[in-house]
Amino acid sequence: MKTDILIVGSGCAGLYAALNLPSDKQITIITKDIVEHSDSFLAQGGMCMLKSEDDYDSYFEDTMKAGHYENNPKSVEVMIRSSVDVVNDLVKYGADFHREPDGSFSYTKEGAHSHHRIIFHEDVTGKEITSALLRNVEKLSNVTIYEHVTMVDILCKDNCCYGVVARDAENKIFPIMANYTMLACGGIGGIYRHSTNFRHLTGDAVAIALKHGIETEHVNYVQIHPTTLYSKEPEDRSFLISESVRGEGALLYNKNHERFVNELLPRDLLTIEIRKQMEKDGTDYVWEDMTVIDRKELEEHFPNIVEHCKEMGYDVYTECIPVVPAQHYFMGGIKVNLSSKTSMDQLYAIGETACNGVHGKNRLASNSLLESLVFAKRAAKEMTEQFDRTKMEDISYREDDYTDKKKLAAEYKALLKAEIARENEEDLHRQEA
Repeated sequence: MKTDILIVGSGCAGLYAALNLPSDKQITIITKDIVEHSDSFLAQGGMCMLKSEDDYDSYFEDTMKAGHYENNPKSVEVMIRSSVDVVNDLVKYGADFHREPDGSFSYTKEGAHSHHRIIFHEDVTGKEITSALLRNVEKLSNVTIYEHVTMVDILCKDNCCYGVVARDAENKIFPIMANYTMLACGGIGGIYRHSTNFRHLTGDAVAIALKHGIETEHVNYVQIHPTTLYSKEPEDRSFLISESVRGEGALLYNKNHERFVNELLPRDLLTIEIRKQMEKDGTDYVWEDMTVIDRKELEEHFPNIVEHCKEMGYDVYTECIPVVPAQHYFMGGIKVNLSSKTSMDQLYAIGETACNGVHGKNRLASNSLLESLVFAKRAAKEMTEQFDRTKMEDISYREDDYTDKKKLAAEYKALLKAEIARENEEDLHRQEA
């Protein structure tokens, strides 16, 4: 198979990139599962935007502080300054956000934010945004989407990428040659026992980058979401109780239903406090109280959360729910510049797969959708401008190296875990020094 531009992944980053690429280029999107099974569809709370110039300094500081000042300041600036442009695009594509009676956006607030600056669509903002993008991509005659097709390696030579080796649902191995390859494969939650991510998101792109010596950064920077619904029975995916719930006033209690923490701490610090309380109480969870939020607010802002809790046997209007921390987001990944280019020519990475430095050591709530979209558009712009400079070359590969799915998955998982452990050890040594 031959295409002009190959996008690996069907989340908001990959779809938005496709919408910003030239209509005269053949674009191929492959996705490991069905299109809708990307974490972009799961994002609940909302998406940040710069609502006025008066909020720039505060928004910038909140992002840096949450990231322990390990963020790339230029990346943060680019993200914030580009937010209005991205929101205008989303509205043009049909994404619907909650509005005030005068037609202006409604804004909510989440943990570690100094002000209300998050636009939202109920508690399914990611689904609203990504569905709108998908509807528009499906109208494009130059874009073809293949579901249940997995990238198992990249095709490269002399530090230049010429496409990928792929496998379909029937275990057929085949090459996809491309002038540009864009990795938009999502996070690494599938390698964890408890995660809010889809199980098939196992960090394949990062593992492949490690295999080929492509630069990565902060692979050990993994964010734990402090509040997911606790279940005695093992779940395929942990159900997230949005940060916005606490932003609107929900409280956290110990086993005696006593408040023990500031609920709006940054996620990593709140997770630490919750785990301390669980150890002190000898429990597997703490309690989250949503009864303190106005019933109408719960019904209008969090209908999906209310309904899921009801299905699990909890009436959030009258009782607390048990919550526990779970793996949620990956701040590290394949190192990229401000145009999302990797250290390998003709290879780009966007979304959770990439590390452009926006998030630092800990992501500020509701920056993920925005960051993914901003840098996807920048990648598409650079590809468009430089397409005529690309080169193509047939690369040979051994099909036998990729037929054993379980063996390959285990190798990539081991490679990724080893790198996480190595970087954790390096960080520990630096702290001791």
